[in-house]
Amino acid sequence: MTSGRVLRNEAADWRLYAWQLLWLALSGAAFWWLEQRSGLDMLLAQAFFDPVGQRFPLKDSLLLEWLNHRLLKYALIAGCGWLALRAVRRRDARLGCAVVAMLLATLAVSWLKAHSLHSCPWDLQPFGGTAEMFDLFGPVAAIPGPGRCFPGGHASSGFAVMVLFFYAWPGSRRQAWGWLACGATLGLLMGLGQMARGAHFLSHNLWSAWVVWLVAVLLFAAFDLHYAINVQKNDDKLHGISGA
Repeated sequence: MTSGRVLRNEAADWRLYAWQLLWLALSGAAFWWLEQRSGLDMLLAQAFFDPVGQRFPLKDSLLLEWLNHRLLKYALIAGCGWLALRAVRRRDARLGCAVVAMLLATLAVSWLKAHSLHSCPWDLQPFGGTAEMFDLFGPVAAIPGPGRCFPGGHASSGFAVMVLFFYAWPGSRRQAWGWLACGATLGLLMGLGQMARGAHFLSHNLWSAWVVWLVAVLLFAAFDLHYAINVQKNDDKLHGISGA
């Protein structure tokens, strides 16, 4: 009976991951369309831009710089550290996987951002800068500017909380959806603060969430696969002992 329940639960997990991979493919296509065809990036950026002064008035806002860009990020880092200690003390391997996924997800976004040729809105010609705009996955502009602005690095700290969806899923679907909503809200709010400063477009932040989710799906799929293999090995040993 126990073995049957385990196998049915694992099958449900694989369906979950299959749906997540499909969602990643569909959302990736939607984000690409939004960046290249909708004009929403420019529309939102223009809402925070002063065309007379040719600047983003909130660029040097102390409230956005310290509350949103620093203190909130530091609070999330402290929270991640607390989860790591909790995982060690409770010997909770799944929570440990979540902490690793949160760290790797933010590192992945930071790595992509550090190697990106796309510049921030405040460096672009339509917003008083000198850099030329070019499409994602398109030919690099003749004057790309300083780059290092895609995807949104700051928002990834908030989006990383979404990883706890996979930690909570086996025990409580309600908690899982709660963590997902919490992480999405934090990431969008942190990203909005950066958009107001002229540091990022909306699509930068959405792609940040996409990268975080991709890392979470891959790591937890690998974790559950490893768990399923170990369960099967233990079942085989038990059957071997009882058969003997």
